[in-house]
Amino acid sequence: MRRFPVLLLLLASLTSTQVLAEACEVLTRSSSDAVKPVERRTCYSYGNMPAEAIAWSCSNESKDMISTQKHKVARCADGSVGSCIAPLTQESLANPNAAGRDQPSTRPALPKDARVITYYYDTPSLAQARADCERKDGIWQTH
Repeated sequence: MRRFPVLLLLLASLTSTQVLAEACEVLTRSSSDAVKPVERRTCYSYGNMPAEAIAWSCSNESKDMISTQKHKVARCADGSVGSCIAPLTQESLANPNAAGRDQPSTRPALPKDARVITYYYDTPSLAQARADCERKDGIWQTH
């Protein structure tokens, strides 16, 4: 009987890492003073998608002129200054900034109600972030 609680605790710890990693925090830095990122800290999650869908997207980092570092978090933190809810596309699974309009012939095989929800924390150009959101058929909300 003593083994059962230990086994239960072990199983809970193995599954909890999958349950907790449902969002991706992104830190963006420019490698040049001439190239300014629109946002420096964001966090995104997916709506109407399985929790594990974020795993690949969050591991995909960029090292171009604007470098991004991503890591999985349990959920996006409170205290954002704005948010965007946009349609999730196959392209935006790899790049959350690409959410929105696709040509009808290139529509991905995703649920019609799949969404990417992006929260903005350190955003020097909130107006540009809002314009980008609306250009992607997203709904912007200032917090």
